Amino acid sequence: MDLLALADFNLVARHGGFGKAARASGRPKATLSRRVTDLEAALDLRLFERGARDLKLTEEGRALHERTSALLTELDETAAAIASGSEVPRGRLRISAPLFLSQTAMGRIAASFARRYPQVRLDITTEDRAVDMIEEGYDLVIRVNPDPDERLVGKAFLHDRLVVVAAPEICRPAAEASAPGVVRGPMTRQVWTVATSEGATTMKIDPVMSLSSLIMVRDAVREGVGAARLPISLVSRDIAAGTLQHWGDVEGSDIALWALYPSRRLLSARVSAFLAHLKLAFPNGTPEDLAAYIG
Repeated sequence: MDLLALADFNLVARHGGFGKAARASGRPKATLSRRVTDLEAALDLRLFERGARDLKLTEEGRALHERTSALLTELDETAAAIASGSEVPRGRLRISAPLFLSQTAMGRIAASFARRYPQVRLDITTEDRAVDMIEEGYDLVIRVNPDPDERLVGKAFLHDRLVVVAAPEICRPAAEASAPGVVRGPMTRQVWTVATSEGATTMKIDPVMSLSSLIMVRDAVREGVGAARLPISLVSRDIAAGTLQHWGDVEGSDIALWALYPSRRLLSARVSAFLAHLKLAFPNGTPEDLAAYIG
């Protein structure tokens, strides 16, 4: 396969048209069109649907783009590293991270990483949704308890768990009673299963408000609005200080944060460096490690 034609195909696919790709790269539009046509002929596949005003990838074209764009980037970076005689991390590093980790730790982690690797241009986006890292061009994604994905590999670098907490003035509900609650999600009556030193028990919760951020939930609970399920890393200091009561651990609420990257590409120096940096930030991978950042 002609790598130059493949590179031009990915350039056009990335920019969504021959004209845009030509303007972005300074390459003649006719050259890009010819290279793509030659590639289609060599593969005996139509890679683009050419309309009067737009250009869209075919199913085969999308598959080829997803599987080769990252590989071509790695080839360029490997060649540059060999030419310079160095494996120093360099270039753009795009990361997707969940909201809670971003609010509590990623700013400081990003700053220390940037000081250590000044040739890396770090781009971190906060996303609680499961982004398609290949389609959306991420080098690394951090996910909470991710579903299996055969396209991705990685490792868990941090663990946490949920606990039920409330301000001291909030009474723990008796068997048939209920307690006010602060939740993330639907404001409907809920039953929480909680593990205590006496064993598992259930408690009825009547939500009084729904908030989208765990930090907001923690702050509302501190004000005595109601009980909530929160990561132990976020409230361990409040529990130790007595400003929040620990009603028990939420059963089956173990949380694992995974750093994931595509399995069909060589691991770049910048991704390897960031994975190592996460290990330095959370050496034991425990809630206490994250609590130190929340401090």
